[in-house]
Amino acid sequence: MIIVIYHSGYGHTQRMAQAVAAGADAELIAIDADGNLPEGGWDKLKAARAIIFGSPTYMGSVSWQFKKFADASSKPWYAEHWKDKLAAGFTTASGPDGDKHSTLAAMFTLAMQHGMIWVSQGVMPNNTSTAQRNDLNHLASYSGATAYSPGDSGARDMAPGDLETARLFGARVAAIAARLQT
Repeated sequence: MIIVIYHSGYGHTQRMAQAVAAGADAELIAIDADGNLPEGGWDKLKAARAIIFGSPTYMGSVSWQFKKFADASSKPWYAEHWKDKLAAGFTTASGPDGDKHSTLAAMFTLAMQHGMIWVSQGVMPNNTSTAQRNDLNHLASYSGATAYSPGDSGARDMAPGDLETARLFGARVAAIAARLQT
């Protein structure tokens, strides 16, 4: 089982989470507005073979709700429940940069604290002079999937290329999990 655990403030990260989950054939767990997991969430994370983290980038890092979840993971950390599981992360922000790398680094650090194995993006960037906003990995992220939506656009306006990049990212995590399981 693969779990996509995420917090979404305005719906953009949720759309990304749905795309990642579609690619990974994963179950979604939403962190609520108070930073809590639904009933049974911790047990599902313990049973998962891969955990994909998602958070919007707020002020250069994860949302406080995601941080509350990360801090609460100290009990699974102490018991080494996530040790040797696959981990990966994704984020979105309202600008092409928006310090999304800092958010991915926070997720990476969380995964390393738990002794997890990080899966990178794996989609080559489209960074030529003819590249378009809808191309795959147009933001040239390597450590995880990233997207951006201007602050005045809703989640329904997200670029199809960003969502397809997220779907391919989820598929990569699932493919690696399947390879390691055999």
